[in-house]
Amino acid sequence: MAVYTEISDEQLEAFIASYDLGRVLSCKGIAEGVENSNFLLHVETGHFILTLYEKRVEEKDLPFFLGLMEHLSARGLTCPQPVRNRQGEALGHLCGRPAAIVTFLDGIWHRRPEVRHCAALGEALGKLHKAGVDFKGTRENTLTLAQWPKLFETVAARADDVQQGLKAFIEEELAFLQKSWPTDLPKGVIHADLFPDNVLFLGDALSGLIDFYFACTDFLVYDLAVCLNAWCFEPDGSFNITKGMALFNGYERLRKLQPAEVEALPVLARGAALRFGLTRLVDWLNRPDGAMVRPKDPLEYVQKLRFHRKVGSARELGLLR
Repeated sequence: MAVYTEISDEQLEAFIASYDLGRVLSCKGIAEGVENSNFLLHVETGHFILTLYEKRVEEKDLPFFLGLMEHLSARGLTCPQPVRNRQGEALGHLCGRPAAIVTFLDGIWHRRPEVRHCAALGEALGKLHKAGVDFKGTRENTLTLAQWPKLFETVAARADDVQQGLKAFIEEELAFLQKSWPTDLPKGVIHADLFPDNVLFLGDALSGLIDFYFACTDFLVYDLAVCLNAWCFEPDGSFNITKGMALFNGYERLRKLQPAEVEALPVLARGAALRFGLTRLVDWLNRPDGAMVRPKDPLEYVQKLRFHRKVGSARELGLLR
């Protein structure tokens, strides 16, 4: 979450007038994240999240995202729900950008997730994958292997300014992944961005999943690889295998991984590390002027990628079977 676009009082009031939400009491920008402009909206009927979609989110994909949240909620997964205006539409336009209002979920996210939080995440991810089985919508993952070389081309000339030798390191990794990426694993709806700041807790209980704007149709186990990288490394860069075990055990209580998925996990973890390293590198080198957002350090994911290059099996990641 972030703020790239400022909204005037007049623009906001005109937009909200098409909803049955009452008067606007306050609207405050949310500074975290890097993708869209997000605001905590307080109206007479309660608190909501107002999002203006920018950067990598294409308007044609928004019905998929909004429909998915409604589908998952109907099957018992707690996630934000789109608020429809008086015309029954969940998507509108504000300040020249696509915009939507979704319900606000109570809870906090943990900057230092513990083992029990990783277990709860695993269960929630398994529940998401099962709930998405009968979702009719599909969306290609626009930030997977085929797109990574093109993404890197936009910043390759400046990569060594971030870390000496980074350009050659990424080129070598891209070549490996293009040769080793699996082609025939179970697919379905995945979140694809389930970082700690997208998972809310009330006490030790997981209270909801948010920010579905990278959701797509891809390998289910790739979602686990993304979570492994985001949740199971310590601040010093070391991998915590106990957290990895908790994540996998929680997930397999809902959905058992197939042998081919287990075998592919180390390669997918490398790919997931490269994917976020690349997008962070692009954001690091192309920060928009005046944006209320702090780019995330790409070298955090370069370090994780270096770890995964030494991993030989899923057992070394905590999948002990």
